[in-house]
Amino acid sequence: MASEELASKLQRRLQWEEGDSGLQPAPEAAPAAEPQPQPPAWAPTARADAELSAQLNRRLDINEGAARPRRCRVFHPYSEFPEFSRRLIKDLESMFKLYDAGRDGFIDLMELKLMMEKLGAPQTHLGLKSMIKEVDEDFDGKLSFREFLLIFHKAAAGELQEDSGLMALAKLSEIDVALEGVRGAKDFFEAKVQALSCASKFEAELKAEQDERKREEEKRKVRQAAFQELKAAFSA
Repeated sequence: MASEELASKLQRRLQWEEGDSGLQPAPEAAPAAEPQPQPPAWAPTARADAELSAQLNRRLDINEGAARPRRCRVFHPYSEFPEFSRRLIKDLESMFKLYDAGRDGFIDLMELKLMMEKLGAPQTHLGLKSMIKEVDEDFDGKLSFREFLLIFHKAAAGELQEDSGLMALAKLSEIDVALEGVRGAKDFFEAKVQALSCASKFEAELKAEQDERKREEEKRKVRQAAFQELKAAFSA
């Protein structure tokens, strides 16, 4: 069978070369496709190793300050920190924005360095990184407003070491407790403990703010009416 096929191929080759029939040499059959290799059984393990490696690399980037921030969930300070009064949260928010020089909603390492220097408790580079790491819940290497409030929450709960940088930040922050309305407490942390026993404090403060806005609106209307009256008198 093989010899007949070979003879037929030779005959067609001769006819093509002599130009008798104009036939082209028959194309050779394509080799059979080789079976595709199946993925190894350890592929899931390899994927798990890759995920673990990515997490370790991100942890290294965070420690070196080169990690990119992740998008955070919506934060509601009044519901997540009910032990803090509304006025205190607003005061802390003003303080946070004061040192957020980049206006990006975060206090980074250099901004924290400036803050601690302004408060009179300068820290080393490693000390600053340690301060951030203690409350850095999303591992982005900087402080969000929630993490900033967490410093004062931990301080009030006695969860910070007395000689730590975060405790120094909490103690040295210029928060006038007398304005917080927590029964005239002299000490910041005593005020926080007393605030825990005031169940309706939040509602009372909210109502006080609404009443204050109403009074301001009424004053504005009175001033506007007086101005219109004075304008009419001059026009006459």
